Amino acid sequence: MPVNWRKRMREVSKTYVLDSFAILALLNGEQGGGVVADVLRRTEAREVRTLMSWINVGEVAYIVERRSGAGQVYQVLGNLETTKVHFVVADRTLTLLAAHLKAQYSLSYADAFAAALAMLEKATLLTGDPEFRALEKELTIQWLA
Repeated sequence: MPVNWRKRMREVSKTYVLDSFAILALLNGEQGGGVVADVLRRTEAREVRTLMSWINVGEVAYIVERRSGAGQVYQVLGNLETTKVHFVVADRTLTLLAAHLKAQYSLSYADAFAAALAMLEKATLLTGDPEFRALEKELTIQWLA
């Protein structure tokens, strides 16, 4: 996608990055799912911008497939893709920052992409995954408690 989306989206005051934990909390009706739903509502109203790496979308896909089967994956992906969330392709900059974070901290490679995206975009990471505790000094995290 051309860089123009960044310029257009900078007009909103707050940016969020979703990791798989946030999406799964919403899908499973878990604690914090209501916060995610509110962020998505605000994204639809263009009050905030919300980003998610395709790497983290892939993580949601494999977890949903393991739990509920391949058919459910297409429904979940279809619903996600109808939102105003911007799905970010892992380019060179994002990939190398994620690799650096993975080398420095004890977190999954997919989580490293969510953290890297939040850092690059100066965004708030929306998660409940305790792996991110090590990064609290590196980026802004809104915990789904």
